[in-house]
Amino acid sequence: MLKTLNTSAKSTMTPAEVRRACRAGQIDEPTTGFATAYAQANLVVLPRHQADDFRRFCERNPKPCPLLDVTEVGSPEPLNVAPGADLRTDVPKYQVYRDGELVETRSNVLDLWRDDLVAFLLGCSYTFEGPLLAAGVPVRHQEAGRNVPMYRTNRGCVPAGSFAGPLVVSCRPIPSELVERAVTVSGQYPAVHGAPVHVGDPAALGIADFQHPDWGDPPVVEDGDVPVFWACGVTPQAVAIASRPDFMITHAAGYMFVTDLTVDELRTG
Repeated sequence: MLKTLNTSAKSTMTPAEVRRACRAGQIDEPTTGFATAYAQANLVVLPRHQADDFRRFCERNPKPCPLLDVTEVGSPEPLNVAPGADLRTDVPKYQVYRDGELVETRSNVLDLWRDDLVAFLLGCSYTFEGPLLAAGVPVRHQEAGRNVPMYRTNRGCVPAGSFAGPLVVSCRPIPSELVERAVTVSGQYPAVHGAPVHVGDPAALGIADFQHPDWGDPPVVEDGDVPVFWACGVTPQAVAIASRPDFMITHAAGYMFVTDLTVDELRTG
């Protein structure tokens, strides 16, 4: 398993190498810190009859659901961001929802793929973790070898057709004197969630138990850290639970698809 690789080796992998490793079942950990020069993406797969509603949902909620690519109906190939890749196999871990219920977690979805499916790739905040580190901002979950903590909030997304539900956020505790820098750096990457949606008290987002996130691992907080929350691409999974689409495939939270887009390509500032 690639878990034996050190942090430097993971960070310098190419996207194609990461995807081949996923295809071979060799990655069994969150993809934070992998191929750090390239953008990572959240995955949502839906039947064609719900694809237009979901595209509108993304357009109305660009912070949690920034669209990077949409496949042709029936095709698992993301032509815009990773030609030649296969979204049925190239994610480390998938989750399957039926009627809003999580029914299965698996390493590929080859046997579930249908000719009527449409795949959406949404920008992921793992993408700007490299720039944060380069700017001297620590990324606590990377340091600890953990998944990022993610929380369901009391903020609702803008509905679209059959899709509605709560905003999900990821949290990175940041030293108080570096919060402004973290806001500035991440704000240069709107295609992967951009600047935070909240800084400070988790209760303001309706988070009752900060130490027990809804997805991911507990936060790593050091003296002087302030919780900083970014919109998160796990939002569609919370929306699936709330809206109960008959069939949806997603990535497992933190186990992302690595694209061929470079981090530098996505920088706007």
